[in-house]
Amino acid sequence: MSYPMFTGEYSDDRPGFDEEVDEEVIPWIVWFCEMKSHEFFCVVDRDFIDDDFNLTGLSTMVSFYHYALDLILDLETQSNSRLTDEQQRLVESSAETLYGLIHARFITTPRGLKLMEEKFAEAEFGRCPRVFCGGQAVLPVGQSDVVRESSVKLFCPKCQDIYYPRSSRHRMLDGAFWGTTFPHLFLMHLRESGKLIPRPKQQYVPRIYGFRLHNREKCVHEDSVDQTGGAGGAAAGAGECDDDDERQEDEQQQTCAVDAGLGDTLMNTPNSRKGRGSARDSKDDMEDTLRR
Repeated sequence: MSYPMFTGEYSDDRPGFDEEVDEEVIPWIVWFCEMKSHEFFCVVDRDFIDDDFNLTGLSTMVSFYHYALDLILDLETQSNSRLTDEQQRLVESSAETLYGLIHARFITTPRGLKLMEEKFAEAEFGRCPRVFCGGQAVLPVGQSDVVRESSVKLFCPKCQDIYYPRSSRHRMLDGAFWGTTFPHLFLMHLRESGKLIPRPKQQYVPRIYGFRLHNREKCVHEDSVDQTGGAGGAAAGAGECDDDDERQEDEQQQTCAVDAGLGDTLMNTPNSRKGRGSARDSKDDMEDTLRR
C-alpha cells in the first residue's frame, strides 16, 4: 500500500524558534491597576503626576520617594542598579504607597471624578448589603487620610452608612488611597449633573409576635450594640428610657387629674384653706354688726 507523497515545499518564511519576539512593555501604572485586588483604583493621568504641584508634601510621607516616583513613571536611572534586593523591595512598596496617595488626590479632580463615575455606573465597587437600599451601588471611602490607620470601606449614598468590602483582598487596601473627601465630593458632582440618589423609603421595624417593640426595649437594644458604649452604654440607655417612662407616667397622671376635676384638688391647697378661713371670719363680723 502506497501513501500519497507531500509534493509541496516548506517555506523558510516561518519564524524560527531561535528568533526573539518583542514583548509589549506595560506601563507600571496600568500593571498596578490591573492587579487582581486593585479594581477600586483608576489609572492616574501621566500629566497629573508630572506636575510637581500635585505632589506637594508627599516626599515627606513616603520613603525612597524619588526612586518610587521614577518607578511609577517608568524612568530607569543608573542609581537604581545600585540598590540591593532588600532596598528594591522597599522601593516597590513605597511606589504602591505613593501611587495610592497620588490617586486620592487625582480622583477629586474633574478628570478623576469622571473616571470614577464610569466605575460607579457599572457598580465595580460593589453594592450596598442593606436590604432596603435595593442593591444601590457604593463608593470607596477612607476613614482617615493618613496611611496605615484604617482600611478602605464602602459608602452607600442611599442609606449614608459605610460597610466592609465583601472581598478579603479589598479589605487589605489602605483607606487613605481614596481618602475621606472623595465620595461626598462625588455626590456633589452627580447632583450638579442632575443625577440624584433618593434616600430609602423603608425602614426596618423590629417586632415580636407581630407587635412592635416598646421604646424602652429599642433603647436597650440600640445601646447594647453601640461599639463605643458597650455594657455601660446599655445601662445608661436603660436609665434614660426609665426617665422617659416616668415622665410619661407623670404627664398621664396630671392629665387624669385635670379630667377628674382639678378644681377640687386646688381647693385642698394651703392657700385655698386660708381663703375659706378668711371668708368665715368676715361672715361672723357681719352677724355681730346686725345684732347691734
